[in-house]
Amino acid sequence: MSGHNKWSTIKRKKGAIDAKRSKIFSRIIKEISIAIKEGGNDPEGNARLRLALNNAKGANMPKDNIQRALTKAEKDNTALQEVTYEGYASNGIAVFIECLTDNTQRTVSNIRSLFSKRGGSLGTNGSVAFMFERKGIITIPKGNLDPEEFQLEIIDAGVEDFEVQDDTFVITTAMEDFGAVQKRLEQMGIEAENASLQRIPAETKTLEVAAAVRVLKLIDEFEDDDDIQNVYHNLEVTDEIMDAMD
Repeated sequence: MSGHNKWSTIKRKKGAIDAKRSKIFSRIIKEISIAIKEGGNDPEGNARLRLALNNAKGANMPKDNIQRALTKAEKDNTALQEVTYEGYASNGIAVFIECLTDNTQRTVSNIRSLFSKRGGSLGTNGSVAFMFERKGIITIPKGNLDPEEFQLEIIDAGVEDFEVQDDTFVITTAMEDFGAVQKRLEQMGIEAENASLQRIPAETKTLEVAAAVRVLKLIDEFEDDDDIQNVYHNLEVTDEIMDAMD
């Protein structure tokens, strides 16, 4: 399979700058909590919980932390809600935000404030969602796997794109094939470093460096908010822009 998944590259480059361990763990703990509330505490019968636990392992989350998260989720009565917000950063960059929160008023107030401070605006539901496609993104440590053999093994499960990035394979699937690809990997005895449904921009937008840096600073501020799980945007991020962020 040919092609280049620009979005996975953007996420990996940006991850080197702003993916703080504590924030990653916090997101996973919230995902474990809502997964248990929705489907119970048995990973075998709860695909969402199984995915969260796999991602915890992929993030090298200590076993004690995982067990505490499971125990707390079973006892915790906090009503987490999944909500999404949409808007525009400066220069018309579309932003889609996924949240898990116990206080939607607090969350929307913080998001509106950040948009306003950075020259953007909070939009209505549907204002930018159409610009993104939901895709399964699975990253797998290369290890001793042979790229060609592995690609041939996994392609029939519903893989749309297969990339080799340094010491990692990045697999892209259609949303409806995400589960089938995960199941195939399990059958092959291969553990993913991370697997999730992400919102991929249908088209990206180019800005000059200074303007792009302003947008990415807003994205960083969103990602630092404890209520926010994921932030997606349609800015084309180049090496020059990433260098300017250092």
